[in-house]
Amino acid sequence: MIAQLQIQPMTPQEYLEWEEQQPLKYEYINGEVYAMTGGILPHTSIALNLASALKNRLRAQGCKVFMADAKVGVSANGPFYYPDVTVTCDSQDQTARKVIYHSC
Repeated sequence: MIAQLQIQPMTPQEYLEWEEQQPLKYEYINGEVYAMTGGILPHTSIALNLASALKNRLRAQGCKVFMADAKVGVSANGPFYYPDVTVTCDSQDQTARKVIYHSC
């Protein structure tokens, strides 16, 4: 018989606290965490071009454009992702330090 590893799901708060201590970035979906992998150079170029174009277009509207290191929370309970590019025009995100909750 093969023993199966039983992994306890994390709460959103446990994830947020745990991830701050990790050397890698992890996404959080339904209590489970997934390590983020590196991308390839063409992918990075596309994301940078998109982020630059969005920033230039939306700057006058008070929006902020972020790239891959910006954590986006769908809600306070997750899931939490690291999209390649995200935009927020919501005033609640203007002073965010760790998570963006109102991106579009």
